[in-house]
Amino acid sequence: MTDSIKVAGRRKSGEQLPLVFNHHSASSRDDLLVSDRLAAAVAIVDAWPHWPAPVVILTGPQGSGKSHLAEIWRQQSGAKDIVPTPGSDASIVAGLGPVLFEDADRVGFDEVELFHVINSVKQNGQSLLMTSRTWPLSWNVQLPDLRSRLKAATLVEIGEPDEILLSQVIVKLFADRQLAIDERIVDYIVQRMERSLATAQEVVEQLDQLALARRARISKVLASEVLDALANARG
Repeated sequence: MTDSIKVAGRRKSGEQLPLVFNHHSASSRDDLLVSDRLAAAVAIVDAWPHWPAPVVILTGPQGSGKSHLAEIWRQQSGAKDIVPTPGSDASIVAGLGPVLFEDADRVGFDEVELFHVINSVKQNGQSLLMTSRTWPLSWNVQLPDLRSRLKAATLVEIGEPDEILLSQVIVKLFADRQLAIDERIVDYIVQRMERSLATAQEVVEQLDQLALARRARISKVLASEVLDALANARG
């Protein structure tokens, strides 16, 4: 659980520390909230196995929905997770069925091994889905043959969420916690929060915990406290 808001440190007299439950956001295809910014990415996932290229790369900021789409594709294709590192069997696995390599820009990879993975995918008629916060051209790849392979991949970018999508996401995140929320509070949150799905998840989590600690209903007052604390924590 994130600790960016120190609820306990501000807990008033009589407040109790709530029990911590794990809230799992639904991640099936039916749970996906599709907006214009996600349309192309959803379309490419839904089009599998009839992809325009055997390698697809989804790019977008943190919390943009890449992991949700990757999970949908994993369930749909039966893909195996790989990390192309020296001595791994990633290229062998890639020749046996669909493979998924998430967070390529953060996890890192061995250029030669990733090159072999892509070749194995192409030679064996398989598929590779990669996710990244940044475009492949910014990965500072030195191996010319790998650069060429990455340029030939289908690149799909996910943009920043708009207010409508953020509102839908916040309602869904509360619903995942079996909570209903007034649409006026949702509007209040959306107008004041950083525009990202990661922030939406953080706000909902902190607001739920604060409401439990205070034994109070979720309100604009509590939402304001959470939003102010997040803003202060980020400077």
